[in-house]
Amino acid sequence: MPSPLVASLLAAAPSAPALSANPVTDARELFAYPFMVAALEAGTVVAVLAAAIGWVMVLRRQSFAGHTLAVVGFPGAAGATLLGLPIAAGYFGACILSALVIAGVPRGRAGTTRGAESAVTGAVQAFALASGVLFVNLYRGFLNGVDALLFGSFLGVTASQLLILAAVAVGALAVLAFLWRPLLFSSVDPDVAAARGVPVASLSVAFLVLVAVAVAAASEITGSLLVFALLVMPAAAAQRLTARPGLGLLLAVVIALAVTWAGLGIAYFSIYPSGFFLTSFGFAAYLVAVGVRSVSEGRGRRARATRAPGSLST
Repeated sequence: MPSPLVASLLAAAPSAPALSANPVTDARELFAYPFMVAALEAGTVVAVLAAAIGWVMVLRRQSFAGHTLAVVGFPGAAGATLLGLPIAAGYFGACILSALVIAGVPRGRAGTTRGAESAVTGAVQAFALASGVLFVNLYRGFLNGVDALLFGSFLGVTASQLLILAAVAVGALAVLAFLWRPLLFSSVDPDVAAARGVPVASLSVAFLVLVAVAVAAASEITGSLLVFALLVMPAAAAQRLTARPGLGLLLAVVIALAVTWAGLGIAYFSIYPSGFFLTSFGFAAYLVAVGVRSVSEGRGRRARATRAPGSLST
């Protein structure tokens, strides 16, 4: 049974917000608090950046590399704290260095290159995780919460963090737009692109560094693990729905925004962390996309069977 002092504090504590029957009222409550406005603004920037970069990453079948770049942010941040450096320096340094190591895989045929890249990526990830555990154990002070490094906190975004995130996002998206056509060509058919004179190896290095920069900028807010969910799930869902690059990229951004806004909104009215809702909604979006694709393909098969000469009754 709690002491009288604890009981009085619990009684005086404000009740948790609850969803009402009026969504307009709920939305107004969300925007009434500066910390929620900052969280939604940061979530919007992260969603757009992660969806755009993630769409190309999934197309290039580099999700494992993206996962590793997201994971290495954790030991990078922990190591920076251990050395007394800004956490952002740890995120960017570890992610970019790991991207360069992964990109250093010798370029060969597409199949052999992917196999070698997967092996190097796995080695980098294992070493990074082991280093992160070591740094956490070596540091004797408060490490800003291991949970915060892994899962982030949208609700503690500062104005300076938001400004840096927006600046990095604009720069990364500008570079992606500049590289779009040759990068798309080399992603779809790297062997033909190389034969046509496209610098496939250089583009591969540039794109992995671009992923690293995007992950590092987002990880300070989303954490090392949640950023990967936003990189992969909206992009994978969009590519299940359409093969058209422009439309697919747009769909990925729309899905990422919907997932992020819904996740942050529901988390405000819940006792559970926002990362759970963002990941769950992202996975749900992917399952819906898979279902829509299956239904569409089934209808297409039936239509083709109906039009086949043997299907006509005589």
